[in-house]
Amino acid sequence: MAVKEGLRPGGRSARVQASVHKAVRELLRTMDRAEVTIPLIAGEAGVTPSTIYRRWGDLQELLADVAVERLRPDMLPVETGSGIGDLEAWAEQYAEEMSSGIGREMMRDVLAAQDNVNACKCFEFTRQQLALIGDRAHARGESFPDVDAVMDKVVAPIVYRILFGEAPSLDHVRNLVRDAISGDPTLIQQQPASARKSG
Repeated sequence: MAVKEGLRPGGRSARVQASVHKAVRELLRTMDRAEVTIPLIAGEAGVTPSTIYRRWGDLQELLADVAVERLRPDMLPVETGSGIGDLEAWAEQYAEEMSSGIGREMMRDVLAAQDNVNACKCFEFTRQQLALIGDRAHARGESFPDVDAVMDKVVAPIVYRILFGEAPSLDHVRNLVRDAISGDPTLIQQQPASARKSG
């Protein structure tokens, strides 16, 4: 069951969501995930369990909804003065945050939900950040890879390694960025010294 969209901002529904999300975060801080239940969340949030079932459907959908809000970027990508520098800085931070214990849990919560609405939101958050990096590069007169190519060549391998293997090293992340821009010699020339030395 998907979270309903188009509800009045700041209204009762928004207050319920904020209260329930806060309750989930508090309970996950103090309890094992397997012990968290909808009745416990409802009690902590001051709502009835039926309110939660009506809005989210089940516990996994609620956990996914909480996770996607925590995965929403809370800052713009760092500006380094070049598109390749911005992309490298962003990719390093993304890999570090997603490979943390809480980052892995949030990704798994989103992926475990039956509805893929939240997964699509996460995809769009990431795509928007990369599009902003590309727009900045173009405004400086630089070339920049297609956003979907960056998603496929940088983001996808990072996420796959985090979910199914070891967290990627900084060198590996930098290599992914270099591979994503390797077809554009102007971007390679603008590559930060830190990345060139790591090869």
